[in-house]
Amino acid sequence: MSTLLISDLHLHPGAPDITEGLLNWLETRAPGAEALYILGDFFEAWIGDDLLDLGAADPSGTAELASRIAAALKRRADAGTAIYLMHGNRDFLLGERFAAAAGATLLADPSVVTLGDERVLLMHGDSLCTLDEAYMSFRAKARDPQWQAQILAMPIPERLALAKQLRDQSGEANSNKAEDIMDVTPDQVVQALRDHGVTTMIHGHTHRPAVHELELDGTPARRYVLGDWQPQRGWEIEIEAGQPPILRDFPL
Repeated sequence: MSTLLISDLHLHPGAPDITEGLLNWLETRAPGAEALYILGDFFEAWIGDDLLDLGAADPSGTAELASRIAAALKRRADAGTAIYLMHGNRDFLLGERFAAAAGATLLADPSVVTLGDERVLLMHGDSLCTLDEAYMSFRAKARDPQWQAQILAMPIPERLALAKQLRDQSGEANSNKAEDIMDVTPDQVVQALRDHGVTTMIHGHTHRPAVHELELDGTPARRYVLGDWQPQRGWEIEIEAGQPPILRDFPL
């Protein structure tokens, strides 16, 4: 039995090819896995689990999409695949209600888990991008429980408008940032590995799929970066006992 990891699908009603690709992947690829880890930015935006109450009345279409995805995940969980869901920078308001509907367990960012025969550090990856000071300031606010409670207390239409505003602002800001600022800070990677006592890290967020070889206090270490899903292509990491992780892309 293997473990599969995915990240950065950015599901939203305007990307039906990715939705259909995920549903097909869950039916044809995931059945062979004992566990599935989703490392953040599963949805392009998430304004709170009460969005599910709107159903077809949700003008954004996200509620119907989320219900469909949750049902597909629940079928996979009921068939024996353990599903773990980590928050990303886009869907940090995902809560226990959605997780329960999906048969999933919310996973803290970061988390150290044993995959195959090795302890591995799992992260979304945005906390490693410390050179982007403006984003790190927003991240600290967005992960604050009091701030989240204030947002969730807003009427749903206001939250939908705020989510669109934040996406627009993020896109504009990122277009003016240097490429290295939006990537991880190498020293932060080393420190995270050292702090958690591991030599392998897996994350997403940067949309720069790769396997990076590095050295940690004289010991070889690796950082695996998952890619983001596009209408024609998805990314996964597969881990089997006794084997190193395999990063691969595949057609949807």
